[in-house]
Amino acid sequence: MRVLESGTYILGNEVVSFERAFADYCGVAHAVGVGSGTDALMLALKALGIGPGDEVITVSHTAVATVAAILATGAAPVLVDIDATYYTIDPARIEEAVTPRSKAIIAVHLYGQAADMDAIVAIGKRRGLRIVEDCAQAAGGRYHDLRVGSIGDVACFSFYPTKNLGAIGDGGMVVTADAELASRVRRLRQYGWDEVRQTREIGLNSRLDPLQAAILGVKLPHLDADNVRRAAIANRYQQALGDLPLTLPTARQQATHVYHLYVVGCDDRDGLMAHLAIHKIGSAMHYPVPVHCQNGYAQHVIVPKNGLPVTAELADRILSLPIYPELSDFEVDRVIESVRGFHKSLRQP
Repeated sequence: MRVLESGTYILGNEVVSFERAFADYCGVAHAVGVGSGTDALMLALKALGIGPGDEVITVSHTAVATVAAILATGAAPVLVDIDATYYTIDPARIEEAVTPRSKAIIAVHLYGQAADMDAIVAIGKRRGLRIVEDCAQAAGGRYHDLRVGSIGDVACFSFYPTKNLGAIGDGGMVVTADAELASRVRRLRQYGWDEVRQTREIGLNSRLDPLQAAILGVKLPHLDADNVRRAAIANRYQQALGDLPLTLPTARQQATHVYHLYVVGCDDRDGLMAHLAIHKIGSAMHYPVPVHCQNGYAQHVIVPKNGLPVTAELADRILSLPIYPELSDFEVDRVIESVRGFHKSLRQP
């Protein structure tokens, strides 16, 4: 009602207030609200000066949005493999992919866990590459004592409804400690306008809606508690499913995992998924088809000659079990019982 009665329905004080609160939460100086997480990535890359002829290194095991944003700038996505333990970008593969055209690395903090930022930042400094954090799945997570989003040159968040901090529609945020970079993102999100609506460069229309900002502002103070609940559910899964022939998530010792998703590996993934469905338990695959194997993107990305073997193997095994703060202990027990029941049935003659 405050937004509706304000008469300001594009940007305005609600967006400014949430930008300040979110910047403080992340431990950075600047936050710029935009229309979506995808737009956040694209605008961040454009603000870094990345465009046609440039290459951006990232992973194929991610939401399509990561790669779509690179292509939207005119740059070429160079997709490398993930490590087999944490499923985030493998720093050794980054080194192999660097060329004179490389300009940036997008480190995807996957499933709620930070990538190996010590190694990635070191590579960036050594090779002159900018570091973009894709924090869409990791709002509230930490790496050492730092919030994700405060480690690289710039970071991008999604407020899609299913995210740890979700709106009731689309929304995104670019955060950075660099005042000049933040100022450029602010111009680019509105056609390239400056303070007096004069354009310095070509931009687009991508603004965080004030209704969404107001809702996110209410939800932000509850994010840490919600993430604690997610971790508690994950711990119950770890304890109850650890003796089964499943690959359970491994948390980095130096990171705080916020479990946007709880992803297991299963040799009979489709069978387990069908069994859960019979018991009216939802599950999903994140992600069943790597980006470089999808028809719309395969011809527009660069991959190593030997392919992405870890990514390929993982895509055939992964399954996401239910995890969200509102999930009750009773419902968690139902999931556990169903997963254990499936494996028990496999052992019966």
